[in-house]
Amino acid sequence: MRKVLAIILGGGAGTRLYPLTKLRAKPAVPLAGKYRLIDIPVSNCINSEIFKIYVLTQFNSASLNRHISRTYNFSGFQENFVEILAAQQTPENPNWFQGTADAVRQYMWLFAEWDVDEFLILSGDHLYRMDYGDFVKRHRETNADITISVIPIDHKRASDFGLMKIDDDGRIVDFSEKPKGDALTQMQVDTTTLGLSEEDAKKNPYIASMGIYVFKKQVLLDLLREYAECTDFGKEIIPASAKSHNLQAYLFDGYWEDIGTIEAFYDANLALTQQPHPPFSFYDEKAPIYTRGRYLPPIKLLDCKITESMIGEGCILKKCHIHHSVLGIRTRIEAGCVIEDSLIMGADYYEPFAERKSDCERPATPLGVGANTTIRRAIVDKNACIGCDVKIINKDHVEEAAREEEGFFIRSGIVVVIKGAVIPDNTVI
Repeated sequence: MRKVLAIILGGGAGTRLYPLTKLRAKPAVPLAGKYRLIDIPVSNCINSEIFKIYVLTQFNSASLNRHISRTYNFSGFQENFVEILAAQQTPENPNWFQGTADAVRQYMWLFAEWDVDEFLILSGDHLYRMDYGDFVKRHRETNADITISVIPIDHKRASDFGLMKIDDDGRIVDFSEKPKGDALTQMQVDTTTLGLSEEDAKKNPYIASMGIYVFKKQVLLDLLREYAECTDFGKEIIPASAKSHNLQAYLFDGYWEDIGTIEAFYDANLALTQQPHPPFSFYDEKAPIYTRGRYLPPIKLLDCKITESMIGEGCILKKCHIHHSVLGIRTRIEAGCVIEDSLIMGADYYEPFAERKSDCERPATPLGVGANTTIRRAIVDKNACIGCDVKIINKDHVEEAAREEEGFFIRSGIVVVIKGAVIPDNTVI
């Protein structure tokens, strides 16, 4: 894998994940109580022995820069790195990144200097575990110009994806973006060609792109020059190159989730609490997910009832009930609280007197969740200060709302408390 260079696309403004992306880039959004989204593709690269990794980003990249620089430090005796490349204006190109292909094109002068055979292009907002070594091996064995990682999907979900058709050799011969009706039926393929069993092939007769590609180095250089006006890989450059190049499909038959929306992000986090077999596990010793080591103290629990939950390091919880929830690092929950079906992201720091009393007699709302508060089906972003006797329960069953001045949004019925928001005592949402 020394001859592979990985390029992780940090995504656009992350409007579908707003307000979690209000103050941070999409790949820097916290995940599972202690990780960041960017840790998933970077860890997959490291576990696949790919150590030359660039991350392209242009929106709110300060926290992403900080996380990358503090987390991934390789030996100085080899050319191994994880490096951020932010969008920049130059005399030749005064524009910001216009799409996935344009982002790579603007830094192609840098990528072309590396003595590599393939470019591995990844997305920064997916949750999955993959050995890219098998992916690249398939690319080389089929002598492909481009190999696209695909997932098998059923009829119910197929129209939400860009679909592909393959021939008997696994070569991609047709594309269709979110087809419906007869156009959808025509995109059915025999997925046994890619290694699926006959039974699974009948259940999942379509293949959808995961937005993960391997390009031969020279092929990518040539395509970006030839289609100089095209800005997107999946919608423009790859379909346009299908007739003139050998495009192959690589079947990935594991868990994969695009967590680009608030609802998908919420569901993916809470699914981690499932027992005994969650769809994705962070407890795989052979392929660990790496993140920044923070050297936090142990969790302190004082007479708590906790069921089906994940609790990050350094939390202090008092006489509370936590069910089917994920609590991030340094989370503080006071006495009498009920947290259900929620994601509490925690805090970046401890306030003075972290082990303070649970009483509500104080001049200002402290960091954490105050006494006798109830939170259900919500996401509470980092450093939020939630007062005593608060109810975050979406009592009116609102599906969508923007109440930024009050410190929260509602997305798909999920209450999202903004980073650093202050929710006063006795508030009912």
